[in-house]
Amino acid sequence: MNQQGEVRQSKIPFHVPTHVSSEPNYVLECLGADEDIRFQKACSSFLKANLGVPYVELTSSCTHALELAALALDVQSGDQVVVPSFTFTSTANAFLLRGATVSFADIDPETLNLDPESLKQCVSSRTKVVVVVHYAGIACDMDPIVEAASKVGAAVVEDAAHALFGKYKGRPLGTIGDIGAFSFHRTKNFSCGEGGAFACNSDELAEIAEVIREKGTNRSQFMRGNVEKYEWIHEGSSYVIADMLAAQLLAQLEQFELVQSKRERAWRFYHDALRGWAESNGVRQPSLPEFCDPAWHLYYMIMPTTEARDRLLSYLRAHGIGASFHYLPLHLTPMGRQLGGMVGDAPVTEWAADRLIRLPFYTNMLQEDLLRVVECVYGFRC
Repeated sequence: MNQQGEVRQSKIPFHVPTHVSSEPNYVLECLGADEDIRFQKACSSFLKANLGVPYVELTSSCTHALELAALALDVQSGDQVVVPSFTFTSTANAFLLRGATVSFADIDPETLNLDPESLKQCVSSRTKVVVVVHYAGIACDMDPIVEAASKVGAAVVEDAAHALFGKYKGRPLGTIGDIGAFSFHRTKNFSCGEGGAFACNSDELAEIAEVIREKGTNRSQFMRGNVEKYEWIHEGSSYVIADMLAAQLLAQLEQFELVQSKRERAWRFYHDALRGWAESNGVRQPSLPEFCDPAWHLYYMIMPTTEARDRLLSYLRAHGIGASFHYLPLHLTPMGRQLGGMVGDAPVTEWAADRLIRLPFYTNMLQEDLLRVVECVYGFRC
């Protein structure tokens, strides 16, 4: 309460990293451990079991998992890589760094994921890789995407940064294409500050990825006792995560059902409570396709106009509520324009980016804060 007797409400942040009670104990165990990759191994084993794939290794970021994918798939100068324009820069940069020609596809207006019809218009005989992004943890329609890629002999990489434990027709996201890349950045459902994971079903890709991840050496084989010494055998880089970060991550992964249930509760509260306001104001809420079991990563709305979106952002922030827009269309950024991007190339992306707003959303968000956000939104008129 201030000097005028007015009650000042605390601010509701846009995001708070996930934490569980066992994290400090695991970190302390790591500090005293004799083995330097104990928790990395435990995380990899956990993810293999829960994703149902034979190869998963932690990386230092999802960006590095995508770079590792580009190296493992031997992307070269002149190869075409198709990515959705509505995504983070890493999705394109990982392949641009290899000299690829990056082409930007549009998104579906219902899910904001890669539109299979737009993809069909983008692929060619030069297409080496198609990258999908499961936006907000909601699955892309993978069957037509995989079919379009296979027709031109392209690999499919799933940027599943938002999507750990989400599913498409019962299959875990990040395991349907040739390679999956996951994120453990502080903004993700499961976080160790910064980190990622690389997953694949192919023994051949797994073998080369293991070498690339370890600076181009066969050190992993040496550690398993398969070779007498390790050598430089391939180009590579250092994509290995610190074991202390893996310790923090393992604590959260072991409670993934609790974490996901909390996030689902918050998502569904927003969705149900805001339905009437959205309908009366011409606002679009997220769409959940029948084929999708979401990962509950974030909650967004599509406002009727850019002006309404910007006013709502200012309104929420003025009331102490964190809110944000999201991606700018990659094809219209300075780098995207250097690659040939022009207004109108991806009209749905341009429409969504101009109108999208994200509400505060995090694992341990209090019910009273969810209610306060909803009540504040109801006080706004488009």
